[in-house]
Amino acid sequence: MSATDYLNQLNQDYLRIHRTKEDFFWQTYMGVSDDHQGSTAAQTQWTAFVSDASKIPQLEQQITLAQSIVDTQEQQQTVQGLNGWLNMFRVNAIEGESAQTLKRQLIEFEADLFEKKQAHQQFYTNENGESVAASLPVLASTIRASSSEAVRQSAHNALVELEQWLLNNGFLDLVKLRNRFARSLGYNNFFDYSIEKTENMSSSALFTILDDFEERTRAAHQHSLKHLAAEKGLAALKGYNFNYSFAGDVMRELDPYVPFSKSLRRWVESFGRLNIDYSGAELCLDLLDREGKYPNGFCHGPVPSFFDQGQWIAAQVNFTSNAKPDQVGSGFDGINTLFHEGGHAAHFANVKLNAPCFSQEFAPTSMAYAETQSMFCDSLLNDADWLKQYARNEQGEVIPDSIIKAMIASRQPFAAYQERSILVVPYFERALYELSDQELSAERATALARECEFNILGLECSPRPLMAIPHLLSDDAACSYQGYLLAHMAVYQTRAYFTERFGYLSDNPKIGPLLAEHYWKPGNSLSHTQTIESLTGEGFSAKYLAEACTQSVEQAWEKELVKIANLAKRPPVEAASLNASIRVVDGARELASNASSDSEMCDQFEQYIVAQYGR
Repeated sequence: MSATDYLNQLNQDYLRIHRTKEDFFWQTYMGVSDDHQGSTAAQTQWTAFVSDASKIPQLEQQITLAQSIVDTQEQQQTVQGLNGWLNMFRVNAIEGESAQTLKRQLIEFEADLFEKKQAHQQFYTNENGESVAASLPVLASTIRASSSEAVRQSAHNALVELEQWLLNNGFLDLVKLRNRFARSLGYNNFFDYSIEKTENMSSSALFTILDDFEERTRAAHQHSLKHLAAEKGLAALKGYNFNYSFAGDVMRELDPYVPFSKSLRRWVESFGRLNIDYSGAELCLDLLDREGKYPNGFCHGPVPSFFDQGQWIAAQVNFTSNAKPDQVGSGFDGINTLFHEGGHAAHFANVKLNAPCFSQEFAPTSMAYAETQSMFCDSLLNDADWLKQYARNEQGEVIPDSIIKAMIASRQPFAAYQERSILVVPYFERALYELSDQELSAERATALARECEFNILGLECSPRPLMAIPHLLSDDAACSYQGYLLAHMAVYQTRAYFTERFGYLSDNPKIGPLLAEHYWKPGNSLSHTQTIESLTGEGFSAKYLAEACTQSVEQAWEKELVKIANLAKRPPVEAASLNASIRVVDGARELASNASSDSEMCDQFEQYIVAQYGR
């Protein structure tokens, strides 16, 4: 078998195993299948494939053989693809029978815990005194937007109780098993292993960045807490009051202008005007909250995009949100998740190299790199020019300046808090995984969570208690939350570059092609920093995010006024086709598709949402 044939066979083997695993993943996480045994078997097979250490010497040998290929283009392409696979196997290889056995046990344990958690319900007491079952997104939205303190407290208690349920139903055993697995590979603990795997850096290097950011934002954050307590009383710092204290009223004012029924149309039009092209991908969107569905938005691609022997293989991508359209605040949350996951999908649909290993969300793809793509897209929703273009009520009236200004007045003093609410997670996870098995108890873990929340957030309990965050349970997401913060740093650096170059972001048709060329096309063949350097000409920098977090309300509002004023000077832009086949589903039921046109799909979706939820 030639080196080129070896590459082609490896590509096909991966596609088959990956597709099977992803199909099971989607069906079980969407709650449309309870075949957890089949899902576990598929995950085990995929893990065995990517962790096969014997592939490393094989690939090294094939790369040597490929150097003798006469055709220059074939040689270059074959070496490129083989090096991509070599990088993937080096990152994921699990050497030794002991480590492989522990990994299989981890997969089975996580699947069992996932199944138990999926069946476990949380309840809160609504305004009518009724006990209501609610998903995590609904509880979070209630804590943020309900005008009743008793209701907010009830929803928050449900999250605190979920923490204790998890601690008493396997989470601590999962932490111990993960640590055993990591130590079998020579790491001190699972956190160190995960950082090395997902971001290709040591924990100490990571916390050099995180400690610096914590110090840069500490004063601004503490000032905002003191000001809020002085203005609204110490009760405003309670976990169930905090978010509402600075955001609740504004969310109610914003709500009529961002109904979830319009979200699909807003996404299609906004991404179309950015000239984002999905390169023929097939997209499946499951956007509504329901019982049994995974309580967090995500994007996975059953078929990664790549060139197979010169032939383009378009991606197949699934992504999800958990919208509850009849709840205040859920419309904006739903649109935000749609833009976020739609950004992921655009990225993974546009990796244009010659092996599927470059275009998937697992290591060696950096989480910070992947999240930069999605967070850039959802960052547009807070821009005044985007809101003026797309936020309209049922009468077609444009959102007034006063609401945008109120959004900034409520959000900007707590910009540092928002980033620190990400920052607290790696501080907690590192400390948790550094505990010995003897120290790991429900009481110690709970105390540690509250201690980290107080040290980083200044609150006795976070509005989103740490162990209620779904990422902590998932193998792919555990110990990777800092990727969101690193990505936010890159997002603000990217925004600054585009603003300096073009003057504006929203509806700018030059942005999509530039993202595709510099950020998406190379996939994980480049590091996160290398992609940023490719676009902006400078290395990774946290200064842009730190500056955004520490500016005053007046400074932030002046910048938004400039965006509004410049809107009239910009030429109108037609929304380009997203170049994708799109289906919108609710579990097994199809709600809409663009088989006829994007416009008809948006009409179908809007009619369904209005009929079911009224808006």
